[in-house]
Amino acid sequence: MKTSTRLRINRIACDGRGLCAEYIPELIRLDDWGYPIIEEGAVPEHLERLARDTVDVCPKLALTLERIKASH
Repeated sequence: MKTSTRLRINRIACDGRGLCAEYIPELIRLDDWGYPIIEEGAVPEHLERLARDTVDVCPKLALTLERIKASH
């Protein structure tokens, strides 16, 4: 069974710096207060490396990648 990943945010840990949205604006936008809003669903395959890099640079360690089973 094929797996993919999705981005998750720990809203308690996040302090709204917005670095994640600068790294991967294709999947993350900011609300009016600077907190991330993450696109639902799987990270497209061509953005997986960038998503991992974005998780790594989060200064509050508020982002994670979660493995999910593909639905086919």
